[in-house]
Amino acid sequence: MSMNQKWRHAAMLAGLWGASANASSSPTAPVTWEPPAPLTQVALWPEGHAIARPPVTGPESVKDGAIVENVTRPTMTVFPPKGSNTGTTVVVFPGGGYRVVAMEGEGTEICDWLTGNGITCVLLKYRVPTSGPQWDGSCDCRREPKVNMALQDAQRTIRLVRQQATSLHIDPDKIGVIGFSAGGNMVANVSNAPEHSYKPVDDADKLSARPNFAMALYPGRLWEGKGVVFNPTIHVTAKTPPTFIVQAEDDPVDDVRNSITYFLALKQAGAPVEMHLYANGGHAFGLRKKDQPIGAWPRLAEKWMQSLDMLPAD
Repeated sequence: MSMNQKWRHAAMLAGLWGASANASSSPTAPVTWEPPAPLTQVALWPEGHAIARPPVTGPESVKDGAIVENVTRPTMTVFPPKGSNTGTTVVVFPGGGYRVVAMEGEGTEICDWLTGNGITCVLLKYRVPTSGPQWDGSCDCRREPKVNMALQDAQRTIRLVRQQATSLHIDPDKIGVIGFSAGGNMVANVSNAPEHSYKPVDDADKLSARPNFAMALYPGRLWEGKGVVFNPTIHVTAKTPPTFIVQAEDDPVDDVRNSITYFLALKQAGAPVEMHLYANGGHAFGLRKKDQPIGAWPRLAEKWMQSLDMLPAD
């Protein structure tokens, strides 16, 4: 039995390859997003457990192939590593402005890169819309949700993965996160938030929800919109995990000062941080600008993970 076959067998025993949370209405036009076969989505919260419901406008659905909206039952999908298993795991938080979840360019494509490096990838489909902080143009101010549902889903995912470390053949002390745009905001939140943003549900919630390392790409809602003032609701300390930041200076959606202010806050607190800024790249580039200087960021991230002993040296 190959390592991937063993991994899949263990995952099935752990319940991570159970029935899909959202069945398709037809084989050609699924009602909502589905991961590539044979992978399946796994619900984060126990069946029947009441969780906060976002203000959806209809049932969960998918548009443009992989943009998911109206998510009320969040899920995670585990992508096993290809080739040698490093024991490292990265949980992926796609972007979407806390309105939708971009499951392809900032989701499955990222998992393809990570698993190709021997990393177990866990792709989170979190609750939307209005599940995290929003920027209100009418007052030029940030508005916090009554319940930070995205943060709850992020913390729950990390705990579930840590709980299943043995069966997944991963190291519970080598669990990182990567997020894009709103997902980058989730990275900052889950790296610095108190351990519990929700009441414990089961034994998984006895475990830490703090990642061991973090990568934030073109993060949003970290800058206060003036000067170099960092978001005061995020309390950075020396215990914040090592962080890797990437952004383009010409980003038209999330100002580059989101990254700069987070970098400065981390430096001020004495938390390890590495940042890479590029003159061009725009927003939501993911892995898709390989022919531009900004396309070098994945290799830099790999080198950074090697420096943390999360990946073996070349």
